[in-house]
Parts: sequence; structure tokens; C-alpha cells
Amino acid sequence: MKHIVVLGGGYGGMRVIQKLLGSNKLQDIQITLVDKVPYHCLKTEYYALAAGTEADQHLRVTFPNDRRLVIKYGDVQAVNMDEKTVLFKNSEELLSFDQLVIGLGCEDKYHGIPGAEEHSLSIQSIRKARAAYQKIQDIGPGGTVSIVGGGLSGVELASELRESRPDIKVILFDRGKTVLSMFPEKLHTYVQKWLIDHGVTLVNQASITKLEENIVYNHGKPTFSDAIIWTAGIQANEVVRNLNVEKDAMGRAFLTKHHHIEGHKDIFIVGDCAALNHAPSAQLAEAQGEQIVMIMEKMHNNEPLPETMPKIKLKGVLGSLGKKHGFGVMGDRTLLGRVPRVLKTGVLWMYRYHTG
Repeated sequence: MKHIVVLGGGYGGMRVIQKLLGSNKLQDIQITLVDKVPYHCLKTEYYALAAGTEADQHLRVTFPNDRRLVIKYGDVQAVNMDEKTVLFKNSEELLSFDQLVIGLGCEDKYHGIPGAEEHSLSIQSIRKARAAYQKIQDIGPGGTVSIVGGGLSGVELASELRESRPDIKVILFDRGKTVLSMFPEKLHTYVQKWLIDHGVTLVNQASITKLEENIVYNHGKPTFSDAIIWTAGIQANEVVRNLNVEKDAMGRAFLTKHHHIEGHKDIFIVGDCAALNHAPSAQLAEAQGEQIVMIMEKMHNNEPLPETMPKIKLKGVLGSLGKKHGFGVMGDRTLLGRVPRVLKTGVLWMYRYHTG
């Protein structure tokens, strides 16, 4: 019986497990899922949990229930690629595998800025998002929350905070000329105006030089904050960053066209830890997960692997501005206002109730 280990029950790992369990080409397999928590989490919505506009239980999806799937709770420390074992923190136990899928996701990247890690909150895990929520809710009327980073997470967090805590000041620091500068001009102009009109203080072309307790230094000038949330960059999980493989600037591993590590055909990487020609996203991780299972099926049945892999096609990006407005890009079309918000709500509903 072939033992397949999946590290991480995120979007990519979850899709791999679903496809493995649903495959009629894979017989005699045993799957072990390793995760820190007993449920799949909607990481794309952690900003709403931190802001207090979405309940914790609404961001959980039950893992599949199947006799071929064993769920192991633990914190991965390292992977020995040659011996095909997984090592856990605070444990001498080794987990052996025949095939491995690493889907451990990403962590915050602090760009070497002094005090950034020590003095800011994160929304990169459900535990950290809960801690951010508690800190924000403990702030009294008239307090200040500073968000460092004007990408998708920072913008969505700022907009939700205007709804959940209209009594506090929200400052959004971004290094670009506008927030979401990587998106079409029509979109980022709309979002920038929406934030300003709804009372978010925007600090564009920011240069954060250091953080101290409750203080953000922008171009050396201090701004007091009751809470500081970091959304200014990500990097691959430390386990992947420590692998002896070729990696990009974000610590993501370069893979073969079949999504495995060069020289280790039984070790695949899915999602934010994989260096792909797209920006990291849940959609990308799921599409990649489907291709990984297709490769596993062929390997399992001793079939030749495809010379050319199908091109991964992404449907687009949807973001929210509170509960009534949003923005998005679908193909070449920019969506603004209520329609993208309704679309995003529908996509999330489908995912919650038709996954697992």
C-alpha cells in the first residue's frame, strides 16, 4: 500500500486530498494529512476574522471523512528528502512517506525592517488572526490601528475595520503611489477613493524604517498606534526555505513541470511554497493540486508523464470593500461596486458548502 503524506490542509492540500479520494485510478493508498488545526481554514478571509466582521466558525471547513485518510496534528520542523521522512517540532517521531505533498503555505516577510516581527500583528494563520481580533477589540474609542501594506489583504482589512470599529482611526501605509498598484488603474483609483471617502487615512509612498512597541516609523517619522497589523509581504514557509533546493527571492522552491522537486520525483510542492508563473492565490493552489494528482495517477500506473502540462488558467481576482462593495478583475474586465462583492459572497458560499 502506497503511503501519501500531505503537509498542510490549506487550499492546495485540500484539493489534493479530494482528488486522491475521488480517483478511480489510485488503488491501495493510505493518506496522512498533517496540520496544526482539525479543520481546513478559509485563509483568504482572515482579514474579516481579525476585523471582527466574520465569526471564527464561519471560516472553517471540515476535513473529508474517509477510511483511507488519517489526520495527524503536529508542527512540521523539517523534511528529509533522501530518507523520505518528516520531522516534527518538540518530538522525536519520524513520519515516513512514499510520496509527499508539501502545502505549508506562506509566512510574513519583514524585509529586514527592525522591530517589524516583534511589534506587529499578523493575519497569516487563524491563530494569529484571532490574536489580532482580540487586540483590536480591546482598543478604546478614539484609538488607532495602523496597517502596513496596501495589497489585497491590507485593503480588505482596512475596509472591514471601518464597519466593525467606526469609532477608531485606521491608517494604511503603502509604498506605492496608490494601493493595489499592481491592478488596472481604473480599479486602484476606485479603491483608493473608496477608502478615503470612508475615513481611512492613506499614507502612500511610505517607507517604513522601523517599528517599536505601538509606533510605526515612516521615513523616520513616528506614528503612534494602539495596534499594528503587518500585511506587507510574504515568503514561503520556513520548512521549504530550509530545503536544499533552488529557490526564488520569496523562498519558494523551483519545481519541474510535473510539480515535483528536481531529483525527487515523489516530493511535490503545492501552493504558496511553489515558485510558479503566477501570483500566489487559493485558485492557483487548487489548480496545481489537481495537476499533481494527475501526475500521481500516471506514476502509480506506470504510465509515461506528459511532455507538456496543461496551462493553468485562473478565472480572476475578487476583493471586498466592506459587506456591500468590492472590486475585481475577470479576464480583461474590471469589476467595481456591488457586483464583485455579490460574486465573492457567492464563491465563498459555494466553497464552504461544496468542499470536503
